[in-house]
Amino acid sequence: MALDMSRRLFLGASAGAATAGATIGAFPLNAKPAPELLGPKHGQALLSRNENPYGPAPSAIKMIDYAAKKGAYYPDSAYPVLAGMIAERHSVDPEQVAITTGSGEALSALALMYGREGPILAPRLFWDTTALYAASLGLAEIDRVPLKDDMSIDLAAMEAKVSEETGVVQLCNPNNPTGMTYEPEAFRAAVRRMSAKAPVIVDEAYIELTGDEDKYSCVDLVREGHDVIVTRTFSKIYGMAGIRVGYAIASAENAGKLRHTAMSWIAGTGLAAAIGSYDDEAFLAFSRGKVQEARDMVMTTLDDLGLPYLPSQTNFVYFKSGKPANTVQKAMAGKNISIRGQYMDYADWSRVSMGKIEDVEKFCAALPEVVEA
Repeated sequence: MALDMSRRLFLGASAGAATAGATIGAFPLNAKPAPELLGPKHGQALLSRNENPYGPAPSAIKMIDYAAKKGAYYPDSAYPVLAGMIAERHSVDPEQVAITTGSGEALSALALMYGREGPILAPRLFWDTTALYAASLGLAEIDRVPLKDDMSIDLAAMEAKVSEETGVVQLCNPNNPTGMTYEPEAFRAAVRRMSAKAPVIVDEAYIELTGDEDKYSCVDLVREGHDVIVTRTFSKIYGMAGIRVGYAIASAENAGKLRHTAMSWIAGTGLAAAIGSYDDEAFLAFSRGKVQEARDMVMTTLDDLGLPYLPSQTNFVYFKSGKPANTVQKAMAGKNISIRGQYMDYADWSRVSMGKIEDVEKFCAALPEVVEA
């Protein structure tokens, strides 16, 4: 009976669509979706979400088109291809790679895996969405270590707090929202020591934007056999935030646990796009150049206004406006410019992302009026 009822409802809906002109939400099925369905609203400068609006790369789009035409089939055979490419680049075994729907899923799964073992030890400011996800389920607690006066991460203080009771240490390099990197050798040495007491997660979502990922990355610690898990994403420099592909590199045992804890399956479009663009060095160089151009514009504007900001190697800048961040955000929104509001109790610090050059120009032109009003 239930099956018959479902079938009748489906057929009835189909008939209604044929005669009345069906819609999905506000969009007629026979019309092209409005620009507001995805991406910024009309005329909006979207500078709040650390996206790369120049992506996906043409190499990714070509593969998305191919995958869409093969959308009837489960993409089982594509997963090991991408895992093999990642493993080859980083000189690890494919079994050490876990591919997820963005690095956010990997980090959420890791928070579930380790949060029940003890506190998630982290800097006071870091990308905490995934740790908060586990905390909201009552499966983790976050132990936040205060930043130094210069807003950098206090590695010595973190290391002093690590114990056998720690569930996991979580770090972000470069950090979000501060945009700062760690001194490479001191950072790796601290991670190496901490991993002897507890697993250490290093979120490297923005590492490719540093221009020298080998210098800053902790993948070498994974290769050395330390209890370190590195996460990366195609959401940032690859411009695939809406396509949702990320990965973790860890020991084969930890990668296996992560794969079993992750809650979804990667779409064939995402896997294909990642395969197509992973080695697209021309696109990566182009994106990195656009980010640098925009970041230089923002920093020049902040220098001209005498506003402090943190040294960034990412596609965003964290600056101190002298006004409440939420007030600055609201004033910018009134000019159709979207930036981030306040983080925790850092009331007068604002974060602006590097979007298209013309949108960053709008921000730079609006900032003097906003902060001096």
